[in-house]
Amino acid sequence: MKKKKAISENYLERIPKRNESIDWKTDENNFVTLEVENKGIFNIIARKLFSKPRISYIHLDENGSFLWQHLDGEKSILDLGALVKDEFGEKAEPLYERLCKYFQILESYAFIRL
Repeated sequence: MKKKKAISENYLERIPKRNESIDWKTDENNFVTLEVENKGIFNIIARKLFSKPRISYIHLDENGSFLWQHLDGEKSILDLGALVKDEFGEKAEPLYERLCKYFQILESYAFIRL
């Protein structure tokens, strides 16, 4: 049986900051859409060869939209988790495992930095 990795307390203390070069907007349901410009030589080639759009629109779900709007560059992942718990209750569980994975994904796409 594989043992679960413990989440590092240091990781939960990190403060996610939005990438300021990414534009975003909310719709009438308060869902967030990120507008990511596809830059770089490979994206230019892909746009020419495969009709890749210049801007990609990333639609966040309810939880992601809630989190994105609370990224103020001051709250830690631990603080954000408390807000998510208050907003979504048991629906957010397993809370910190999901948050850590979510922020790892956002960081891998350079949507945030920690």
